Amino acid sequence: MPVREPLDVLDAIQSTRAQRYLKPDAIPEPILWEILDAAVRGPTGGNKQGWAWIVIRDSEIKREIGRVYEERLKSIYGYERVSDEALGSGRITRGGVQVGEVGLDARNRRGVIHLADHLAEVPVIVAPVIENAAAGEDTRQAGAHLGSSIYGAVQNLMLAARAFEIGSVFTWYLDETSGFNGLLGMPESARVMCLIPLGYLAQGSFSQPRRRPLSEVVHWDGWGKQVARPDA
Repeated sequence: MPVREPLDVLDAIQSTRAQRYLKPDAIPEPILWEILDAAVRGPTGGNKQGWAWIVIRDSEIKREIGRVYEERLKSIYGYERVSDEALGSGRITRGGVQVGEVGLDARNRRGVIHLADHLAEVPVIVAPVIENAAAGEDTRQAGAHLGSSIYGAVQNLMLAARAFEIGSVFTWYLDETSGFNGLLGMPESARVMCLIPLGYLAQGSFSQPRRRPLSEVVHWDGWGKQVARPDA
């Protein structure tokens, strides 16, 4: 097993945030195997393990993925159409610029654009795949079922990467119109459920991500029954 400093599981969870500024430095293959081994220990519905993990290091494939990624990112969210000045204290969401705790602020917007512009330079992109994903009806319920059988494993992968001081970021899934099935030689029935770029940090640090207060999102014994968190 590759040598690393021990990391408490709660410390790993509290410091695994989206990292979009990644060095092009290669990740040693033994470390990749350890990260992937941690991923497949994650939950999977009915223990079906109907997943596959495509490790992408080829420059040409990464460049094509980056082209599609950038195109989709900018067309769906319109990140480039909103300047830091126009965004101000607002945040970018799928519903447009909004004020609040949810969405991406100006600093995060710059990180998103940077990753889109430099995705081909990231040393490794992992594509978690569900086999036979297109076999059933394409509904919201079916999509949630597919996600529940792989996204826990994806979180394992990201936490394991953090244990080796490797940054990662969870990106959205890409449907059949993305052309990834052909690019990656996948069966037509398979689906890439997300993309996970991996790399050593070029900028930023491992620190706690900002989230809405627990007292706003946790309900006790029923909806709307909220209490203040006691002082530590």
